[in-house]
Amino acid sequence: MVPPVQVSPLIKTARWSALIVGIIYGKFRYDNLKPIAEEERRIEEEEKKVREEKERIAKQLAEANEDTILNSGSPISGSCRPSTGPIAEGPCQVIDAGGSGEAGGCGGG
Repeated sequence: MVPPVQVSPLIKTARWSALIVGIIYGKFRYDNLKPIAEEERRIEEEEKKVREEKERIAKQLAEANEDTILNSGSPISGSCRPSTGPIAEGPCQVIDAGGSGEAGGCGGG
């Protein structure tokens, strides 16, 4: 094997100088970008809170609309089944909780 070559003191000085200049540049660059990144994180956090609040409200509205759609079809609450007898006037017959079988149009019909 060949013994290692003696590196010139000029090259050693240039390497160490480049390393030190790179470290100093990195520190200044980091200090410059840190407040910008903190501001971006703060804004993103605020937007996330607003977005979550909107999603929560939309979910509540959807649930409220589901409830009103299911309950607004007929003044008699109960289940709806297709009409099979001559008593039914509408497309289906509403069975109330008591099971009396009053005829009426399901879904507002």
